[in-house]
Amino acid sequence: MSGREFFATRTVAEALEGFRPARRTRIEPVPLAAALHRVPAADVPAGAPLPGFAKSTVDGYAVRAADTYGASEGLPSYLDLAGAVRMGVAPTVAVPPGGCVAVPTGGVLPDGADAVVMVEHTAESMPGTIEVTRPVAPGAGTVRADEDVAAGASLVPGGRPLRAPDLGLLAAAGVTEVEVHARPVVAIVSTGDEVVPPSTVALRPGQVRDATASALAGLVQDAGGDPVLAGIVGDDAEALEATLRECLRDADLVVVSAGSSVGARDETAGAVERLGTIWCHGLAVKPGKPTLLADCAGVPLIGLPGNPLSALVVFRLVGVPLLWRLAGCPAPPPEPTSRARLARDVASAAGRLDIVQVALHDDVAEPVFGPSALLSVLTRADGYVRIPEPATGLAAGTEVEVVRYR
Repeated sequence: MSGREFFATRTVAEALEGFRPARRTRIEPVPLAAALHRVPAADVPAGAPLPGFAKSTVDGYAVRAADTYGASEGLPSYLDLAGAVRMGVAPTVAVPPGGCVAVPTGGVLPDGADAVVMVEHTAESMPGTIEVTRPVAPGAGTVRADEDVAAGASLVPGGRPLRAPDLGLLAAAGVTEVEVHARPVVAIVSTGDEVVPPSTVALRPGQVRDATASALAGLVQDAGGDPVLAGIVGDDAEALEATLRECLRDADLVVVSAGSSVGARDETAGAVERLGTIWCHGLAVKPGKPTLLADCAGVPLIGLPGNPLSALVVFRLVGVPLLWRLAGCPAPPPEPTSRARLARDVASAAGRLDIVQVALHDDVAEPVFGPSALLSVLTRADGYVRIPEPATGLAAGTEVEVVRYR
């Protein structure tokens, strides 16, 4: 780090595309009840077709579709009622030519039938005779035995976090346990002589409570990781290196809060260079330029700026996607967004990505400004707007996409 220059400044897009450590978390089985948002290690195939039998999707009458052709309210088709289907058991009656069988929603389609007429389009003109007032095509009101999933087809894909409907489909197929990637263990190291634990009752002049570590732990948990608070290390190169070595033994990702800026007190870059390879030291983003990305013997390490707002913005942009990749998910689940119009002009500088916090009022995005040392800027924001690298600002009234905080 001669001359205290940035090691290698990259854009956020370059970081997301180029900094891709090969590490992935181990694979472990979890019961279906604990699998929500976990990432399957591979596609889960269906052992048998679903639903497994042809069935009705409506309350009505199973028919041969050809027997209803030309039916209308003025000239209905008349069908002999041959019986009824009971739920949960195989039919004991078939549909003969010119006949029909009463069937409930979800009931097994009886032999001979190729469609179901909705009960709303029928009437019992006399006991044992059903009049049909609307024709149906083959397949109407039914699903095939393999229409949900064919035997051997993928129930859920590997590499995508499981959603609630996925759990339902797995349960329908009789899958009660899923092989998933373990939650990434993220070691969070705070640095600085001025940083003290949140439990500190009275602060001396110049001291600050460690707020960033708690907020980072929340982002890690929200992205499916297991945060481990590794404590606070003072401005001591040897102590920092020893702490990082210990964290690298057990963690899937190490995050160093503060100490990544270019100044006389910067110890992180030196310690990391002795432990691995620095991929970049500096991102073309505001806030958060003095960010460090490194690979330490296969374990990725992120050195974050000291200001809390900058640290959290950068970790959301770069750390969260990296965390999902470690857990076997190539791309993080998309964050919720909405369209809004800027309430005022927002300045920017070409060549860097600007992240502007905004508060939403109906369809208006009001920029929330403040120094990057203030966490309250984030707590007052409902989301953020990206101003891309080529832009030199956005004018009031510009329609923007707001990435919303959950």
